[in-house]
Amino acid sequence: MDIAQEGAASRLRGLPTRLVNQAALVANRVTERALESTGSRRHHYALLATLAEFGPVSQAELGRRTRIDRSDIVAAVNDLAERGAVERSPDPADRRRNIVTLTTEGSRHLDELDARLAGAQDELLAGFSVADRGTLVALLTRIVDTHSG
Repeated sequence: MDIAQEGAASRLRGLPTRLVNQAALVANRVTERALESTGSRRHHYALLATLAEFGPVSQAELGRRTRIDRSDIVAAVNDLAERGAVERSPDPADRRRNIVTLTTEGSRHLDELDARLAGAQDELLAGFSVADRGTLVALLTRIVDTHSG
């Protein structure tokens, strides 16, 4: 179904803001479907991927790096800790802070999520060449970078 164009006024069909929003809705559905049976959500993936790339960090820094709200980061880290994907321990330099570390189980789970999300990218961008995918990522990155901070 052509959700962005079907029955839409011509003024709407040419609005990048509307098209980006419609594409985001499709992307969210595809992503949620890919992760559904894993018990993980997009924010879990963001946390695990950030820990894998940057190593142990405080919960506050993890929230800043992933742009997950401080009130939501605690619940997400709690969930991952209960599942053995991360460990949380007091920061030896500042006992008021918690350091979050990716576990071996968390690394395995991240690998599974990576594979599922690769499939989601293929589903979302079916019909796009490798070059088109690269161009799309570059353009979306420019939008996000232009409006960050």
